[in-house]
Amino acid sequence: MTRKFFWDNPYLTELDTRVVSVQDDEVTLAETIFYAFSGAQESDSGTIGNKPVILARKDGPDIIYTLPANHTLNVGDVVKVAIDWDRRYRLMRLHFAAEIVLELASQNLPGIKKIGAHIAADKARIDFDWGLNISTAFPLLMDKANAIIAANHPIMSAFSDESQQRRYWEIEGFAHVPCGGTHLRNTGEVGQIALKRKNVGKAKERIEIVLLEAARPGLTTQS
Repeated sequence: MTRKFFWDNPYLTELDTRVVSVQDDEVTLAETIFYAFSGAQESDSGTIGNKPVILARKDGPDIIYTLPANHTLNVGDVVKVAIDWDRRYRLMRLHFAAEIVLELASQNLPGIKKIGAHIAADKARIDFDWGLNISTAFPLLMDKANAIIAANHPIMSAFSDESQQRRYWEIEGFAHVPCGGTHLRNTGEVGQIALKRKNVGKAKERIEIVLLEAARPGLTTQS
């Protein structure tokens, strides 16, 4: 089982570990900070042993990384894992912005149903089964989201079932949600956001979320 340090400390940008298996261009590691696409959140980008990671995918409790065919890594090699921090931090901020908007929609719009989501580094989206124009709810959603962000609530993230690798995030008094993504320490780190509506089909509405301010200095932590 790959130990996932992106859960222990999602602010780590570098990690020294060792190669556990090699199968052609695919490798696994003893530990990792390199998140693989899951739960709608895109994978990190970065390197393993100075080799660019082409693909990261989950395989049960492990993560398999695809490297260039000429990577030359062997089982037992000690390697440095490094991630693109700017991308990771934008993913974390957009991920939690989407989590807040989704919870607010679920709590305040009776009958609404989430049918899809995607978190990229430029924007997040949430798709809903909803018979009305979702933009009519934007004043309510933005007012409540801005209040949660401005309050700078601590975000707790932990295992609900470690043996099954199931995790959750929680803001006390707001929500307790199953989620295995990478999470911010506090809601204030999300910063200013904007919402945009798209109609993607009959009775299907999409909210797109973008960040309006850059990452705040002093928030990153390196190993």
